Amino acid sequence: MTSMKEHNFTAVNEFILMGITDRPELQAPLFALFLIIYLISTVGNLGMVILTMVDSSLQTPMYFLLRHLTLTDLGYSTAVGPKMLVNFVVDQNTISYNFCAMQLAFFLVFICNEIFLLSAMSYDRFVAICNPLLYTILMSQRVCWVLATTPYLYSKFMSLLVTIRIFTSSFCGYNVLHHFFCDLIPLLSLLCSNAREIELVIMIFATFNLISTPLFVLMSYLLILIAVLKINSAEGRCKAFSTCTSHLTVVIVFYGTLIFMYLQPKCSNAIDTGQVASVFYTLIIPMLNPLIYSLRNKDVKCALQKTWGKKLLYVFLKRACTDS
Repeated sequence: MTSMKEHNFTAVNEFILMGITDRPELQAPLFALFLIIYLISTVGNLGMVILTMVDSSLQTPMYFLLRHLTLTDLGYSTAVGPKMLVNFVVDQNTISYNFCAMQLAFFLVFICNEIFLLSAMSYDRFVAICNPLLYTILMSQRVCWVLATTPYLYSKFMSLLVTIRIFTSSFCGYNVLHHFFCDLIPLLSLLCSNAREIELVIMIFATFNLISTPLFVLMSYLLILIAVLKINSAEGRCKAFSTCTSHLTVVIVFYGTLIFMYLQPKCSNAIDTGQVASVFYTLIIPMLNPLIYSLRNKDVKCALQKTWGKKLLYVFLKRACTDS
């Protein structure tokens, strides 16, 4: 039995991804749908990164953190999206052993980074509303870089530890993943050694990540709410809280999906609902985030109008000079 496991471990050099659906008539429509979603997500996030870099009115701590959030969204959607799109047009949905490890590692880095960046952004909103006179001190450039780089370092450590532990363990020879990318839960189900030890490590990280960060966000917004309610005028309260609506919307959508994904009951349709939730937080949320920040944020809308206005004026003047 031991020799069989060792033989099976060496034999697993690729995985078969079952994908989102096995119905051939849905492959083309789903490919077109997810291609559009991925393109919108890529253009939206890259556009937000460029806009927050070139527009002088967006050179603030909030938009500095937003830039890193959009880069993170772009990162984990790209870690999953292109391979998923390829699988819609090939006969057999396979992924190599090494590429599967890379996909899991990059996905874990970016998804964990997003969790802590959302917490950092809630701290920024707390300081801006509750301590406006100390904002420039408490959110200095050095503090902003600490808030942005610390999640990257922690996420890389967590990702490397979990990925190395999984891919240095023995797989039982069964290489079919009931998913559309190399995610933790499907991979753990294929392990035949050290599974409980790895599950314990993942549980510790998941508990810390999914309890500490939402509590920090919740505490920040409770203090923000108390501070807003102390404002005498209704107009002042609306203006103060309007600066938080975009971030609060993103937080609710992201954490709601993530909690639903990993805390859903184990039932017969858990695989289907899990895949729907995975599609939502790997592709839909990265597409929604720049839309939420552009549609619900006056600063971003003004910056967009100003940037497009300058571009149109440049094109108009260039044509006028050419014609003359």
